[in-house]
Amino acid sequence: MSNLTRSPAWQALSSHHDDIRKQSMREMFGADTGRFDKFSLRFDGLLFDYSKNLITEKTLALLTDLAQQSKLQEWIERQFSGEKINTSEARAVLHTALRSPRDRTVNIDGKNIIPDVHRVLDHMRRYTEAVRSGAVRGHTGKQIRHIVNIGIGGSALGPLMVCEALKPYGSPDLSAHFVSNVDASDIAETLKKLDPETALFIISSKTFTTQETLANARTARAWLVEHIGSEEAVAKHFAAVSTNLVETSKFGINPENVFEFWDWVGGRYSLWSAIGLPIALYIGMENFERLLAGAHAMDEHFRTAPLKKNMPVILGMLGIWYGNFFGTGSYAILPYDQYMHRFPAYLQQLEMESNGKRVDRAGDEVDYDTHFTVWGEPGTNGQHSFYQLIHQGTRMVPTDFLAPLTSHNPIGEHHTMLLSNCFAQTEALMLGKTETEARAELVAQGLTGEALEALLPYKVFPGNRPSNTLLFEKLDPHTLGMLVALYEQKIFVQSVVWNINAFDQWGVEFGKQLANKLLPELRSKETVTAHDSSTNNLINLYRNLSKT
Repeated sequence: MSNLTRSPAWQALSSHHDDIRKQSMREMFGADTGRFDKFSLRFDGLLFDYSKNLITEKTLALLTDLAQQSKLQEWIERQFSGEKINTSEARAVLHTALRSPRDRTVNIDGKNIIPDVHRVLDHMRRYTEAVRSGAVRGHTGKQIRHIVNIGIGGSALGPLMVCEALKPYGSPDLSAHFVSNVDASDIAETLKKLDPETALFIISSKTFTTQETLANARTARAWLVEHIGSEEAVAKHFAAVSTNLVETSKFGINPENVFEFWDWVGGRYSLWSAIGLPIALYIGMENFERLLAGAHAMDEHFRTAPLKKNMPVILGMLGIWYGNFFGTGSYAILPYDQYMHRFPAYLQQLEMESNGKRVDRAGDEVDYDTHFTVWGEPGTNGQHSFYQLIHQGTRMVPTDFLAPLTSHNPIGEHHTMLLSNCFAQTEALMLGKTETEARAELVAQGLTGEALEALLPYKVFPGNRPSNTLLFEKLDPHTLGMLVALYEQKIFVQSVVWNINAFDQWGVEFGKQLANKLLPELRSKETVTAHDSSTNNLINLYRNLSKT
């Protein structure tokens, strides 16, 4: 057993789990009319209801003990203060600094980085205002109408998610497009939608060497030059988020249109940096700053609130409760807002790339799960898809429901119907339907005898399925910033308890290494024999097919 699994706090929770798993949430609510008040938090317009969980006050106390045993509060300060907690890469982890006010001080190696952060934000403001106003135009003098982000991973998914979520705040004169897949279909289908004279491409690559991103960038460049007929057009139609001024200059990008970010910004935590340039262009810099302010507000709550009243801490510890003690292998993110349709995919990367680790900070293999499969779709679409499994499947799937109380599109009864479904699903998952209730329902429908008994098992729902509900007034930039920061810090909480590094991603690097090795072999004229029989035959099949 590891130090964690044999620790007093872990053992106490294991013993408590033996008692709690036999209890019923339906009975818990029946016995305590104040349960919602005990197990819900409000902060800055955000309601976090976690009362529909298999927990008691003792559970919460034991989970808090585990967090304290892990020295969580010390780790929080280490993150915010700029200590190099990403030990495998010897880097600080300071996406929180990207949303800090100008008057803050955060030092790395004795230097306050906040002035640099706001220097880049000011650069973004000048550029975005110039593009949006028409002061900066394309090569032929036409105003920019299409923003095309070319990146991959966090350089693509974060800005895409935010632009979709905040579409009501987008400029009616601009459309935002995102190209990330090296599959030619991605760039080809995007280019079909564009007018080259009004398109602005943003290449997001810290080193300006990322294989997939550069392949898409070169295709976009060739397309632009072909259609406009001048290499000089590149300087007016391309910007970059990169630190490699040499390569961006070779590409033809004006140095004034290259935006800096730093090695203490992880890709999946980077939308707050210049990687958010397409966001700022699309929704305006003021709204981008509101997004930052919302995230900063959640950071301050996380840093200062007691553990028992701390949203990211409770959300994270509930994940550990189910994942490590109930053995759940996944959890679902279920936003009841169509604008948030990319939010589950964004959290897939944020969580699974961060905490999908098999060794601890010392490099030793762990003997406990440190990861869960994250998945989901917007309600009500998911209700007609995978909710069957959540309600009646053999595995418990903890769920997070997110919903705005006010719609950006108040048409008829649509939003009332949407929320009725959201609230009903959380209640149904908790309550279930007993055999007695199912029998009474079938009798009321006129069924009797063998027909009733045959159908009865299908109508029983076990219930006792846990869920959290996050409600907010409206999905605006400030609220979205809070929500993203909430999940960022929740993931950090879990990494601290599991004693893993949430901020490296060597598994991603390994796949890239092999791809770089295979690429010249796919181009080769020689039969490939250097790999296992499967890989050899797959490569040779492609080579033979590409000759025809």
